[in-house]
Amino acid sequence: MKVIAVANQKGGVGKTTTSVNLSAALAAMEKRVLLIDLDPQGNATVSVGLNKGELKATSFELLVDQQPLFEVVTRLEALSMDCVPADGDLTAAEIALLSLEEREQRLKSALTAGKGSYDFVIIDCPPSLNMLTLNALVAADSVLITMQCEYFALEGLSALMETINTVSQSVNPSLRIEGILRTLYDPRNALTGEVSEQLHQHFEGLVYRTVIPRNVRLAEAPSHGVPGIVYDRLSRGSTAYMALAGEFMRRQEQNKEHM
Repeated sequence: MKVIAVANQKGGVGKTTTSVNLSAALAAMEKRVLLIDLDPQGNATVSVGLNKGELKATSFELLVDQQPLFEVVTRLEALSMDCVPADGDLTAAEIALLSLEEREQRLKSALTAGKGSYDFVIIDCPPSLNMLTLNALVAADSVLITMQCEYFALEGLSALMETINTVSQSVNPSLRIEGILRTLYDPRNALTGEVSEQLHQHFEGLVYRTVIPRNVRLAEAPSHGVPGIVYDRLSRGSTAYMALAGEFMRRQEQNKEHM
């Protein structure tokens, strides 16, 4: 089982879209996938067709009440994958966790129960470096960073890299970068090319070849309660996410060979 945190402390950079569509694409490739929504906004939850007002259990129960994983998982039959949903209660989890023992280890402990059940666990992190994101980083084997190629993106990226280094030096020595994904990509913009160039220079080998374009169909999909790759599988955005899943799986195979 491989646990991947999809992170960036900046909002609006395609974290949720990537978490949802990569999960659905891997499930379509017959991988056993669990998507965990750790963002109190619950956007990933809505994007897979769950109603936030009708959830029996969420990641709040998983982290704070230590309810077993199998009790908080919702099966998404149409997508052939599982989800631990989230709603606004998760905002309270942030505060509740502060007074608890081993607060940053909660998610890691919860996931030990899922070891034999899943090939991939994908965690949609909130857009800030808080206790929820820290739980994700401690539980994860790797971090997939989504970023827009714009002026301040590299600054935010170096702050995130520092956090990942701190976590790997202190509580999760095996944590590494899964890859850097360029999202909301517009090749007509000169700055996009410059930032892309810098990324390749500084993070050689980590930047995915696949880029996710700005795409109206991807943006419309959540309001219909389905991932973009289901809503319009022939759209540019959907074909990009299917290509990403293929590239992601090739990297997994290469990593296995080098071990």
